[in-house]
Amino acid sequence: MTLEMYDDTEILPASRVLEEPAEQSVTPPNPVWRDLARLLVKIIAVGVTFGLVFSFSHGIVRNTDPAMAPTVGGGDLVMFYRLNKNYVAGDVLLLRHNGQNQIRRVVATAGDVVDITEDGLVINGSLQQEPDIYQPTNRYADGISLPVTVGPGQVFVLGDARQNATDSRVYGPVNIKDTLGKVITIIKWRDL
Repeated sequence: MTLEMYDDTEILPASRVLEEPAEQSVTPPNPVWRDLARLLVKIIAVGVTFGLVFSFSHGIVRNTDPAMAPTVGGGDLVMFYRLNKNYVAGDVLLLRHNGQNQIRRVVATAGDVVDITEDGLVINGSLQQEPDIYQPTNRYADGISLPVTVGPGQVFVLGDARQNATDSRVYGPVNIKDTLGKVITIIKWRDL
């Protein structure tokens, strides 16, 4: 008995075996400069977006006024937030007076009665304890008449260097809508 083996593989004619494979489209890789250009465009787009958002909500100014020493010295950079103007006593804010940026501390808000006696700053009949103020708080001879009640939408501001600061003792309470924003960061730049 003879066993025959059956092979079901197809035998290809010689003409089909020698056919060349179909051409595949090969794209050359992008040059490195093209990838770098795309990355640079993305970085610029992110930077411009960040700059626009930052300039809308925040600002940075250089202090040239010595009235807030030692808290903010001459040459220090001050970052402020434009969108929050809900000030409370103790906040430091930025305002413009006579074309000059001024950084001042809020000592009284709407409804408070401010007076300056020979003992110092008095708010609503209480003498204020100000541990970070190193100069006495005095009235100015050419300043506003005190006591004064801070009106709605206003704050009373003073400089920390009380003896030479041009502040609410000179120009009275400040309208909140005229302030530029709340100081959030002070960068001590003068020593660098």
